[in-house]
Amino acid sequence: MPWSQNYDPLGAWPLSTAVAALPVVTLFFVLVALRARVWVAAFSGMVMAIALALGVFGMPAKLAGGAVVAGVVFGFFRIAWIIVASIFLYHVAVETGQFAVMKRSIARLSSDRRIQAVLIAFCFGAFLEGTGGGGAPVAIAGAFLIGLGFKPFEAAVLCLIANTAPVAWGGVGNPIRTLSGVTGLPEFELSAMAGRILPPFSLILPIWLVRTMTGWKGTFEVLPALLVAGASFAGMQYFWSNHVEVGLVDITAALVSLIVTVLFLKVWQPARVQLVEAPAAGSAAAAEAEALLSGPRLSARQIAKGWSPFIVASVFIFVTGVPALNAWLKSPALNVPLPVLHNQAQKVPPVAPKPTPEPAVLDFNFVSLPGTAVVVATFLVAPFLGMPFGRTARVFGATMRQLVPSLTAISCMVALAYVTKYAGMDAVLGLSLTHTGWVYPFFGTLLGWMGVALTGTDAGSNALFGNLQKVTAEQLGLNPILMASANTTGGVMGKMIDAQSIVVASISTHQEGNEAAIFKAVFWHSLTLASLVGVLVMLYAYVWPWVVPTVP
Repeated sequence: MPWSQNYDPLGAWPLSTAVAALPVVTLFFVLVALRARVWVAAFSGMVMAIALALGVFGMPAKLAGGAVVAGVVFGFFRIAWIIVASIFLYHVAVETGQFAVMKRSIARLSSDRRIQAVLIAFCFGAFLEGTGGGGAPVAIAGAFLIGLGFKPFEAAVLCLIANTAPVAWGGVGNPIRTLSGVTGLPEFELSAMAGRILPPFSLILPIWLVRTMTGWKGTFEVLPALLVAGASFAGMQYFWSNHVEVGLVDITAALVSLIVTVLFLKVWQPARVQLVEAPAAGSAAAAEAEALLSGPRLSARQIAKGWSPFIVASVFIFVTGVPALNAWLKSPALNVPLPVLHNQAQKVPPVAPKPTPEPAVLDFNFVSLPGTAVVVATFLVAPFLGMPFGRTARVFGATMRQLVPSLTAISCMVALAYVTKYAGMDAVLGLSLTHTGWVYPFFGTLLGWMGVALTGTDAGSNALFGNLQKVTAEQLGLNPILMASANTTGGVMGKMIDAQSIVVASISTHQEGNEAAIFKAVFWHSLTLASLVGVLVMLYAYVWPWVVPTVP
């Protein structure tokens, strides 16, 4: 007999909501206020979640234990593995000397740090989000910016902010497909609505990014390039999501933005160049910066070879992520139900239209993962760059050992998320926002934001709150397409503050132990952008309802 979740165990929804928030509050209190190491904060939050699940929400102990196991498995395969792969790829590129070629090629396009940040964090990061998602955009782009000379903390913050607007179609459209699956609403209409909410934010995101780095004067100096990058991305994002299909929205928008911006830089450069870190004359950094610009011109062959590790990895991620091939790579035999948890906890109304058992299937399909694609691509390309297999294997082993503490932290964080999910604590937090009445379009958007902050993924937030958004919208006379899309578009702004993304950013930029400062640096960006999305959703709900697609 499945155990039913209880969404008001204390008999008063404000009190139940406050208790349900304690695991996440504990995590960030230990991390930010006590300044403990991230694995200590994650472990503390996990212990609090287990204690509340057992003592307040009445979850059977075996279900809580099963949720921890499921979270650890998911955390390693779906999050930690892509981090390992990304850092491994970066190390191979550095050791073979190709990263220096990549830096020179970017510097030749523009030596201005503001434009470099847009090209790497925004354009290249969006492409990585579209092909594989996970931690790849932050991990790879963060390592890249550091290689260009950006300060590690700044690189982490920039990559987290940049990895927002593309997230709704990350992993070849997985969040939209998940949203459609849990709500029963048509996939294309959900994508189209998301494509009418996010393009304005895609347009301003390069400006927002550069304004984070410098003052308004410095931002206006490169405004033409920022508008070209943002407008080309936003235009293709709208066109593809509304008139073509769901899976390749990010990939096409990122490629168009990158190509158009590069072509624009052939005919325009800022009058005042802002160099990375402004190295002191005579320093090693100054010598390297001068070498980047004054060395012999790179041939097309040299540039292609230099970028080959990232090109091959991106191609592998894209090809293995194509839904048809990805489905073929997955073996049903490697989807193993976890007996103590699978269908043993059930959602009940109003979170689900009827009592619905929660599946708990451990997915061991290693071959189909983006991280595996990156690792295989790196091993294949390394010999062509002069690195023997044995040396490549040693680099891989060293990368794994380096990341053990951080991977432990990720495992604890995802275990926390899984305990709160199966205990129903996440749903309690979501239900609290349904009491907001006519302003629900705004707070429903923040529900998606909170969902990503809790689960670490936009798809996870859609799976958790998508149907709740639909049910609440129908009860309040709102368009369910709008509110379901608000969940995924508001959610993208929560991506920069979820604990897993913070850890990925800290690892890839060598900022282990500085997670609290990174979180504080991006929190207000996240909340402000999510609130702006909420305002736009309010306008669509009450002022411009004709913009919202109708269910066919």
